[in-house]
Amino acid sequence: MTKRQKELFLGSSLWAFSEGLFGPLYVLFTEHLGGDLLDVSWAWAIYLIMTGSLIVLIGKISDKKWFNKSNAMYAGYVLNALCTFGYLFIRTPAQLFLVEAVNGLANALVEPNWHSLFARYEDKSKSGSAWGWVDGQAQVLSGVAVLIGGLIVKYFSFSALFIVMGVVQVLSLYVQIDVLRFGVHKKAKKLLNKRVSLRLRVKYVKSTRGS
Repeated sequence: MTKRQKELFLGSSLWAFSEGLFGPLYVLFTEHLGGDLLDVSWAWAIYLIMTGSLIVLIGKISDKKWFNKSNAMYAGYVLNALCTFGYLFIRTPAQLFLVEAVNGLANALVEPNWHSLFARYEDKSKSGSAWGWVDGQAQVLSGVAVLIGGLIVKYFSFSALFIVMGVVQVLSLYVQIDVLRFGVHKKAKKLLNKRVSLRLRVKYVKSTRGS
């Protein structure tokens, strides 16, 4: 993997781990709020429908030249962390539905842009190996996280679980910060080069007219 890919990979690994901590405990949390099986279905359906439909829309918009994939991805990570900490204040299934809708937006901002950036920085000769690590680690870490999440809830509480999840997600954001800076600096440099080129052209035209 390239340097940028490793940063994205580490961030993705931490995110997968934080998501896995909740895993099947989602059902127990909904029941903890006084909800039933139908409420679980509604909450999960809202999240999936929001994620799926918005991924298509954001993925299409992300192909525009003015769209900054790095910024969109980071906005998604921040929103996701806020939603995780927001679980601490949920008291009813209706509030859970609202948080899941926002979570769907957060995921839609991250997924297509993360994959696009990972592909942009990849070493084409080792793309199969890189994507194998991405998919494989997500499954393994999620499995380990499920066990840890269960232990946290059993011996502590859901509140402790959400705090741990939120902190891990903030770390995920932090380890990828160089990718954001790299993307912004690269875009700024490109814009500066265009301006310099334009100024040189203007000077050239003026000089030719003067002569």
